[in-house]
Amino acid sequence: MSSTPPRRTALDALHRSLGATMTDFAGWDMPLRYGSERDEHLAVRTRAGLFDLSHMGEITVTGPQAAALLNHALVGNIASVGVGRARYTMICRADGGILDDLIVYRLAETEYMVVANASNAQVVLDALTGRAAGFDAEVRDDRDAYALIAVQGPESPGILKSLTDADLDGLKYYAGLPGTVAGVPALIARTGYTGEDGFELFVKPEHAVALWQALTEAGEGVGLVPCGLSCRDTLRLEAGMPLYGHELSTSLTPFDAGLGRVVKFDKEGDFVGRAALADAAARAEQNPPRVLVGLIAEGRRVPRAGYPVVADGTVIGEVTSGAPSPTLGKPIAMAYVDAAHAAPGTPGVGVDIRGSHEPYEVVALPFYKRQK
Repeated sequence: MSSTPPRRTALDALHRSLGATMTDFAGWDMPLRYGSERDEHLAVRTRAGLFDLSHMGEITVTGPQAAALLNHALVGNIASVGVGRARYTMICRADGGILDDLIVYRLAETEYMVVANASNAQVVLDALTGRAAGFDAEVRDDRDAYALIAVQGPESPGILKSLTDADLDGLKYYAGLPGTVAGVPALIARTGYTGEDGFELFVKPEHAVALWQALTEAGEGVGLVPCGLSCRDTLRLEAGMPLYGHELSTSLTPFDAGLGRVVKFDKEGDFVGRAALADAAARAEQNPPRVLVGLIAEGRRVPRAGYPVVADGTVIGEVTSGAPSPTLGKPIAMAYVDAAHAAPGTPGVGVDIRGSHEPYEVVALPFYKRQK
């Protein structure tokens, strides 16, 4: 156990004033919930929720060869991302194992922002720094330069429109533009981890409290509530979005995780993990790895990460994430299962919950898809 006290975001005092239950998450003191996790979850699905995501790791890559460096360091084709757009991608080890999943924003012709998961930010920073050797590009740790506030849910465009003259209607999903929100300079990104429409606002830490308060006031009439990490987890689970340390790890390649589409073999130049990933792609075609599926409980018992998935008394997989689903009203889980049992509706599948085989329905992911 580390004896280092957890880091605090710029909004720490505000969270405590709102009565948040705080928790240590990836070395940060973060709000787990403010009141009812279920109420916070349903607010995001039906109205809007406000999140502090300042624990995420921002890394800036600049210079004439920034694009070439990122194409070499990551599995995606980052050079093809237009200015003002963003891409979901991964950084892998030489053996193809996933170090982290990332979002990369192209802020300018030779400037990118890589956003890593809090738990992996140092690992990603170290890997990018090491892989920058020989490239005319600079890798900069900007974790302290940003606070990150997300407003998510169907009411979020209206809330944000009342505070900015930025062209939100023209802002596509996975795009970002510089603007001013409530008088605060921000990178406004149409991204999120909830399955709903929404925005992530990158601002200087000293502006975070003013922005949070302005968003809170703007959302009062439409039911905006502050939301913690707990409902963020159930929202992303319903939306079938992977979480590092659960659905993704160094022991899996993107092909093992069913996310081989993020690996771009057709881009220029070599990239870290290319040979191993080519082998993994070939293996996946010959002998399909376990498939990530959804499981919906027939009963009330909640499956947790690590629980065995069984069929006819045989272990056929493992739960990676599980929780009660506020939207479906039943426990749900994501699990890797043998390909022979992965088809939706496969009979006889259950989860071993402390020795009892509870029946589960196999479904395709995601569990929840918002109406456009």
